[in-house]
Amino acid sequence: MAPNRETLISHLLATGMAGQVATPRENNRLHYQLMAERDPHYMFGLDLGHEWTADLVLDLMARKVGVDPRLNFRHGVDTIDPELTVDALDRYATRFGKALRERQRVLFATGHPRTLARLYQQLAAALEQAGGTIVEPPPGLAYDGHTRKGPQRLTIDYSLRVATLAAPSGPIHTHSDKPIRLVLEALTHTGQPLPDLVVADHGWCGGAAQAGLDAIGFADCNDPALFVGEEEGTVSVAVPLDDGIDAEQYDLLAEYILTRP
Repeated sequence: MAPNRETLISHLLATGMAGQVATPRENNRLHYQLMAERDPHYMFGLDLGHEWTADLVLDLMARKVGVDPRLNFRHGVDTIDPELTVDALDRYATRFGKALRERQRVLFATGHPRTLARLYQQLAAALEQAGGTIVEPPPGLAYDGHTRKGPQRLTIDYSLRVATLAAPSGPIHTHSDKPIRLVLEALTHTGQPLPDLVVADHGWCGGAAQAGLDAIGFADCNDPALFVGEEEGTVSVAVPLDDGIDAEQYDLLAEYILTRP
């Protein structure tokens, strides 16, 4: 039986994807401030037009994500409203459902390879079964970047239908929009059509949206950029949830997305 809204909300709360979440309030507030200061690491490739102060970002995150709206709450446990998560998942499912019905070209990518790639793989399998096209990045894309281990040669890795950024040790977590910009430039250079939809997160999603593509993504309560991008009409859908849970826990979300009427 397909999961209903109540089942999904219970799962979100039980796993910590929503409700009281692991990301502390002080981390949320710091990231809101850094995004307001236009720190590239927190912009996810978006060129935000409004003059966003940290307090305005907090107000938006309270409305779209369900974090505590109090300006004087600076330390402690913060929240994601599961009702808002499911509302956003419904919008996400509607857009992905269009891709299935119209057999669209879709690029799947993640800055969270350890936790979210499995979810995207399930969506990609459904798209393939429906007769859509999974967009594969051209081979050999790479650039010199800086990681926690210092300067490294970074490559666009493509395995199991999901694009990631990889260091010599394997796929890595990234906020950068450079990978998606590199992929889109390569597709254009080789004469391939751009995706009709990008299913992603972090800079993969923000960079695709900034390039004018339909982009839907997941984001945590300490990652405000995609929600601000949705508010400004650049990002098509931003879904609030803790994006660092065990990968298997997202299976129910994939099932919910794929069984929405």
